[in-house]
Amino acid sequence: MSTLTPQQARRCADTIRILSADAVEQANSGHPGLPMGAADMAVALWSGFLNVNPADTTWPNRDRFILSAGHGSMLLYSLLHLFGFELSMEELKNFRQWGSKTPGHPEFGHTAGVEVTTGPLGQGVANGVGMALAAKMAAERFNTPDFSPINHRIFGLVGDGDLQEGISYEAAALAGHLGLGNLVYLYDSNSITIEGTTNLAWSEDVAKRFEAAGWHIQKVDGHDHAALTAAIKQGIDETGKPSLIIATTHIAFGAPNKQDSSGAHGSPLGKEELAATRTNLGWELAPFQVPAEVSELCAARVAAMKNQYSQWQAGFTAWRTANPEKATLWDAMWHKQAPENLALELLAAVTGKDGATRALSGAVLQKAASLLPALVGGSADLSPSNNSDIKGSASVQTGSFGGRNLHFGIREHAMGAVCNGMSLYGCFIPYGATFLVFSDYCRPAVRLSALMQQQVVYIFTHDSYAVGEDGPTHQPIEHTASLRLIPGVQVIRPADGVETALAWYAALKYHNGPTALILTRQKLPILPRVEGFDQTLPLQGGYVLADVEKPAVVLMASGSEVSLALDSAALLAAKGIAARVVSVPDLGTFMAQSAGYRRSVLPPGVRRVAIEAGRGESWGTLLGEEGLFIGIEHFGASAPAEVLAEKFGLTPAQVADKVEVFLK
Repeated sequence: MSTLTPQQARRCADTIRILSADAVEQANSGHPGLPMGAADMAVALWSGFLNVNPADTTWPNRDRFILSAGHGSMLLYSLLHLFGFELSMEELKNFRQWGSKTPGHPEFGHTAGVEVTTGPLGQGVANGVGMALAAKMAAERFNTPDFSPINHRIFGLVGDGDLQEGISYEAAALAGHLGLGNLVYLYDSNSITIEGTTNLAWSEDVAKRFEAAGWHIQKVDGHDHAALTAAIKQGIDETGKPSLIIATTHIAFGAPNKQDSSGAHGSPLGKEELAATRTNLGWELAPFQVPAEVSELCAARVAAMKNQYSQWQAGFTAWRTANPEKATLWDAMWHKQAPENLALELLAAVTGKDGATRALSGAVLQKAASLLPALVGGSADLSPSNNSDIKGSASVQTGSFGGRNLHFGIREHAMGAVCNGMSLYGCFIPYGATFLVFSDYCRPAVRLSALMQQQVVYIFTHDSYAVGEDGPTHQPIEHTASLRLIPGVQVIRPADGVETALAWYAALKYHNGPTALILTRQKLPILPRVEGFDQTLPLQGGYVLADVEKPAVVLMASGSEVSLALDSAALLAAKGIAARVVSVPDLGTFMAQSAGYRRSVLPPGVRRVAIEAGRGESWGTLLGEEGLFIGIEHFGASAPAEVLAEKFGLTPAQVADKVEVFLK
């Protein structure tokens, strides 16, 4: 609990207000209103409850603080500076400038103490749910009667804009269902957005909405230190439900002419208004100066937190000795340990098996789960279709967090963001599954997985028109190409069991970003491979599957179209046209190979054709201006898959005819 007097708390909050306003003014860019309005909440939380160690920002048992309303980044930067993190006053002066540690919105991995990249509203709300879920699951695995290595909490600050985004309620509903009592959110309810007051488009009762979702609700004056302190304590003490503290605040608190105005949301106060704010708050110091008494108060809090950290370390050391099996599991999960022969183990799971790659993926998943205890995940209500359950493991439900199967409900967007939160938390490698066509619903979270370089596995099944009778709403056309456009996403579309096993291997070894596995509903044959074939070749992203002497054309394909390319090549051979067949399960990885390797696969001077059941823009670099793409550039239709193949020109005979015409 905070030991600050009301006067001390106000002085600390005013320090944050002025620092934030000064930084925004100097940058001539930013959002001063939220930091000025939310400063009292931040002081109550950080001075009395938050338990971190600025000298060890990866401490597993630290409390996590999420600024979901990331436009108010100067609030977080001010806190990090005041509470001893590696963020100098010079960095605050360089707010939003090239190369600074204080970008316009907080970026994970860029600034020490920033737990998550925020800015797209609502994402942080859902990330916190993922972190709280991960903490509950970790506590179930590691805590013992003698010591609890995991007993921390997830705190966050959310705004009106966050709660207007649909993803927030998706995640809130899941958090309430699971009873995540380790989650406490402070809601900065200032009723202002960029366009004006929130009642322009919003009149719902947030308290009733969250109460209906199973949350513990409190309402307080967001500028009353004692009331805030009491509310945070009550939120922490409520262990059976997540907590939402609705704090009524004034945006740009202290600015005599811009307080409570939308003009303070996303623009500097201006020199005159900033000077008037200083006078109004009784602030006597020059820009970017911190009162000595505030520095002393913050330093005392840091010392107390470091003492708690030392006590935990001592307890953890004793716990490891007393619980060697749990200690081994701890290391395996937090360090994402995998056996050296992982690829061989995964390949063995599908040796000699044909079938839909979604089914083959399910078989590989079982083996992977047996080898990597960190692997957990689930589906957006489609696990029987996605083959995404870990067999023999329990479902995670309220009061029971020891299982590995997650149920996200029909909430694809929250699923992606919750997985991001779990990955950010550490300890787990999360996966989420849905149909490829519904990747649109979670695409913003996929983008943030890549931006934050988080290891999340996205299982996207039903990857083409071969979904068949469900029709164009369920038949992805542009989705694979669209996912390939996101920097850092490893997009893999395997063609058989070998490629599926190695796709999972690549996903489990790719620690610096997400992987999208693009999988079929329809059965595929085992691809023929020459004796002595190097089974690791698919890890190059593209490789020669079937070769001929002096090829006249190279047929490139991914996924279900690889077997189509092989059949088409056989028809071309009967016509005297020699075709090399190249499987390209991962375009991005193939493009990253050396020029020499790419030339060995795609020899210069030989004409190229790419075949894929979708749009072809992502093949442009490999095809050049003179290549041919055979795919689908229009929406699908409702009919059996074999009928659609004929109608869309994707039968072996049709492909062979198109290639023959192309070569003339």
